[in-house]
Amino acid sequence: MRSPSQPTRPVLAPHRRAIALFALALGGFGIGVTEFATMGLLPTIAEDLLPGFASAPEVEIARAGILITSYALGVVVGAPTVAIAASRMSQSTLTFWLLGVFVLGSLASALMPAFGSLAIARFVAALPHGAYFGVASLLAARLMGPGKQGQGIALALSGLTIANVVGVPLATWLGQLAGWRAAYVFVAGIFAVTLLLTLAFLPRVPGNPTRTPARELVAFTNPRIWLMVGVGAIGFGGFFAMYSYIAEVTTRVAGLPAGAVPWVLACVGIGMTLGNLLGGWASDRHLSRTIVWGFCGLIAALIAYAAFAQTPASLIVLAFLVGFASSVLVPSIQARLIRIAHEAELLGAAVNHAAFNIGNSLGAWLGGLVIAAGFGYLAPGWVGATLATIGLALAGVSFAVERRDKRRGLDTVGIRVVGEA
Repeated sequence: MRSPSQPTRPVLAPHRRAIALFALALGGFGIGVTEFATMGLLPTIAEDLLPGFASAPEVEIARAGILITSYALGVVVGAPTVAIAASRMSQSTLTFWLLGVFVLGSLASALMPAFGSLAIARFVAALPHGAYFGVASLLAARLMGPGKQGQGIALALSGLTIANVVGVPLATWLGQLAGWRAAYVFVAGIFAVTLLLTLAFLPRVPGNPTRTPARELVAFTNPRIWLMVGVGAIGFGGFFAMYSYIAEVTTRVAGLPAGAVPWVLACVGIGMTLGNLLGGWASDRHLSRTIVWGFCGLIAALIAYAAFAQTPASLIVLAFLVGFASSVLVPSIQARLIRIAHEAELLGAAVNHAAFNIGNSLGAWLGGLVIAAGFGYLAPGWVGATLATIGLALAGVSFAVERRDKRRGLDTVGIRVVGEA
């Protein structure tokens, strides 16, 4: 019997499969732009909507980080809620609905008149985030065929990483040129095109009438899932502690003009794109080793960033390295969560992105605290290295639990395997 993580590959014409995979990645591209462009535009938004910016920019920029936290909390709330509510729904139909919500949420973000209402709009716009990446990863793996789960996840996430090369710098430049609201209109357009492409080319996948919200919720009783959620939430928070304030490091520490911010973001994005590809390939070969080496690389890169990113050249190199190391982790952690979640694969895939956005919220908050306390704009790098170290330690505990379960003849969800002692 075929497992949920090894779906049957749909019979499609090659061009239709290619466009369907492109559409799934394009949705991830839109999510990457809407999530990360806010970080590059924080000074612009703060200057426009927060009256105290002129007299206390450090305090108001840290306060503007609430927008990042609000989006992250929307992902955290939306990921498990949508996955559980849509347990019986066709994965393709779910994709269409999620993209529609993205279009509306992005337009709402562009229209909000005050900082408080913008924070609410960012929360609403984030609700489909985790479920989209979860269902897109499962659909991409289905389209690519058995044995390519890690590569399918990496493909679905490739749009997110490429967004940091092209989309985020473009949206940041557009926001600086035409106002930050124009960036969110641009995002709404990306999601609208994605919706049209998926409607035209994504194969219709039947729902599973045997699944129920109650059965999905059983996955939350598995402590192994919560352990991996902690790995993603705390460990990946290290990246966001650094990335949330990279615009300020670029202009206020490295001394570059505001126009250089998109180029620094592009360097992070190139690193993320290459790291994602390596992480997907390596995950299909040795999952736990990929996670360990990914965390080791991220810790080293964040320490170097905090210590040496004062010059333009060092900032560019270290921004690339942090992006690369962090993205090696993304497909590997998601593949492990899907495996541990077993039949509740959509929930496992979606919760992974909830975990990353807990890290987004945690990293942005802690990074803002050390900046507001006067430790400087590079101090979030030290915070990030600490969070990544905790993530590595939690991953080690997760691997130890798995080894113990194997000795006891249990599978990944703690159920005794038939025929084993």
